Amino acid sequence: MTISKIDLLNRKFSKRLWGYAPEEVDQLMGEVAEMLGAVAEERKSLIRKVKRMEASVDEFRQRDETLRDTLMSTQRMVDDIKGGAQREAHLILDEARAKAEGMVQQGHNRLAQLYEDIENLKRQRSQFEIQLRGLLETHLRVMDSEDPAVSRLESLESKLKYLRKAE
Repeated sequence: MTISKIDLLNRKFSKRLWGYAPEEVDQLMGEVAEMLGAVAEERKSLIRKVKRMEASVDEFRQRDETLRDTLMSTQRMVDDIKGGAQREAHLILDEARAKAEGMVQQGHNRLAQLYEDIENLKRQRSQFEIQLRGLLETHLRVMDSEDPAVSRLESLESKLKYLRKAE
């Protein structure tokens, strides 16, 4: 059974012959009633304060949960972005390596073609030199061998020039 301040103030005691002094009892009852009232008010105040604090705690818990969810979501996004960036970097690197290998291969092919062209030109030069020597040797032999018909023509030509001058 709970006793309120009002219950305590309205409580009446029966009187006896050798009992307590009614004024002292009334005074004590008043003091106890005041204390009980103050305690009841403080209790109500504390209950309201506890409810506000519980509401604040609930709000903070909700915020904490939201922050944790946001943090986890952000971490997943960061991990996804990192993974995507790494995959893209690997693709770019692989593509660059493939292009570099292609360029090196083209360089090797071009170098081989140039060596082949140089060898062809050397062979052509040798053949040309051989043919030119043959032609020169043939001309020299022709020049060295005096053809009597050529000598006779030269003699006739010089005589013809002499006759023309004399005319």
